[in-house]
Amino acid sequence: MSSYVRPSIEATVFLDADGAVVDYGNRWHGSPPEDTYSVDTHPERFAPIHAVADALIAHLGETYDVEIDETAETVGDLMRPAFHDVVRAVRIRPRDATCAPLTFVFTAYPGIYMHAGLLHDFHYPICGCDACDSNWEAEADELERQVFAVVSGSYRETMTRGLRSWVGYAFTYPGGTSTGGQSRSRDLPAERLRAATPILRELPHGWDPWPHSVSNS
Repeated sequence: MSSYVRPSIEATVFLDADGAVVDYGNRWHGSPPEDTYSVDTHPERFAPIHAVADALIAHLGETYDVEIDETAETVGDLMRPAFHDVVRAVRIRPRDATCAPLTFVFTAYPGIYMHAGLLHDFHYPICGCDACDSNWEAEADELERQVFAVVSGSYRETMTRGLRSWVGYAFTYPGGTSTGGQSRSRDLPAERLRAATPILRELPHGWDPWPHSVSNS
């Protein structure tokens, strides 16, 4: 990750209804007010995430042995349709099939959906409501952290069978911290599960690190 540099983003000031500056990410000290749930006052504050995703795509394409596909069909990589209008979608697929591909979907909200591997989507932001009080910096941090976990081979997808079937994921980060989750298999497209089963069976310890391009090896 050392050669990647986040692009410089000019700070934008947002004001509330009374003309006071809104300090997103630091608004609430305790539970947020009830009337801030399901209210999204300044979604445009997340616009810089598009610039960060652009920089990540450029970096990955220059650094690793990958194929890049920016046709409209790549939005179909998402497990579920985006909630907002899609303005661009870019798939980055390592030439080594044991490495997890990434698809970045840019939405008009603005935000980023990222499909990682075969069965999982991640949203930046997950929720932009006033109560959640997220800002673009925090979302960009998470996007970068998860992208480079995938690239370094620190991303794993699992499928479990039984009375209840589940699909899961786990990211491992520098320092040994990790995050993960799971969802019910029955909530995902059956054909995607069938296609993923034999591939993930051969990757019990997770996806491999992306190989560098010849010019960066």
